Amino acid sequence: MAGPGPGTLFRGTFVDTPVSPFAGGGLRVETDGGLLVRAGRIVERDGFAPLRARHPDLDVVDLSGGLVLPGFVDTHVHYPQVRAIGGLGMPLLDWLEQCALPEEARLADPAYAATLAGEFVSGLVAAGTTTALVFGAHFAPAVEVLFTEAARVGIRVTSGLVVSDRILREDLYTSPERAYAEGRALAERWHDVDRSRYAVIPRFSLSCTDDLLDSCGALLKDVPGSWFTSHVNENLAEIGAVVGLFEHREHYLGTYDHHGLVGRRSVFAHNVHATDDELAMLAAADASVAHCPTSNAALGSGLFPLRGHLEHGVRVALGSDVGAGAGFSLFKEGLQAYFAQQLLGPAGLPLGAAHLLHLATTAGAQALDLGGTVGDFSVGKDFDALWLRPAERSTLDVSLRHAPDTETAVARAFALATPADVAAVWVGGDRIDRG
Repeated sequence: MAGPGPGTLFRGTFVDTPVSPFAGGGLRVETDGGLLVRAGRIVERDGFAPLRARHPDLDVVDLSGGLVLPGFVDTHVHYPQVRAIGGLGMPLLDWLEQCALPEEARLADPAYAATLAGEFVSGLVAAGTTTALVFGAHFAPAVEVLFTEAARVGIRVTSGLVVSDRILREDLYTSPERAYAEGRALAERWHDVDRSRYAVIPRFSLSCTDDLLDSCGALLKDVPGSWFTSHVNENLAEIGAVVGLFEHREHYLGTYDHHGLVGRRSVFAHNVHATDDELAMLAAADASVAHCPTSNAALGSGLFPLRGHLEHGVRVALGSDVGAGAGFSLFKEGLQAYFAQQLLGPAGLPLGAAHLLHLATTAGAQALDLGGTVGDFSVGKDFDALWLRPAERSTLDVSLRHAPDTETAVARAFALATPADVAAVWVGGDRIDRG
């Protein structure tokens, strides 16, 4: 961690969204701005010249050129699926059977899991993602190596053991008793340790009996401050199968709510085909939804009803959903979110540059209850940041240098940026090695 010394001055064009554009806010821009970071936290912000005049002896990190953005927050990404990206041409359940689950079964080998954990964390950092809610593995040793690697590199990770006891491959099954015991042991080791937190993760109701979901509810209750995440309403065939298995529940979300799994610290991935009753339940519980647009498009799951979620008061942030999603970059997810809303026509919600940046940063921080710590560059928050500095004469470089204003520059970043354009990443004031 950064030490408690006199601090460091960061210079650059800082862009963030402390007030949601969905609530009337917009981009906050500090051109040739300065941030004084001490012990990893922003303690002053101003134009660079006046800040430098007040602190003439401090070291300066010059990030002039390009844009400095808050570190991205990915609210739904699968650690075991790094090597499953690009399995196109299949709907959800076929894709799981043919692409994702065979790869997930390989994490029974701790050495394989350790290699994959390195690839996974490196992929997040390279994309500018500093905080992630991660679907872990079905094997406790594999989850252990994920937490270990995330702690070594220094990123913020909330994750846990993924549990199932039906429908899937038998080598991924667990029992309610083992799910609780292994999850409790992992939580005792990793929950609220440095930048790690524990999440209870049934894969989805389709692969979980009521007994297993009840075990998840018990673990969530017994680990104070722990998180919950799973999938809901992603694919019509999946929804039909869940409804058939849980005829005594009113809807898909109700299969979780019955076990006390819908609350403020719950994040549900996808929710493409939500009913009004489910949206009302999510809003009443102050739960959040991870919108995963490239995955929804790749699997043909549907176009996300963003307007309906926001009108009901449901929190929404972005998730990459690696590996059904098309990579770790939340620039790409933001662009695809824009496309989806355009394709919905009058039912869609038009998105601009500020909306996309907000969904990739502040909205994710708020969904994960980290809004007081990260998500923008306000004084008092940790310095989590990415420096978008494309190669000279690249298309993005030319586009940014000729942008008439910062809003246009941010829009062009979401249209064109890739991990190759992320020049550096910081978490809590520490520069993170991209690996």
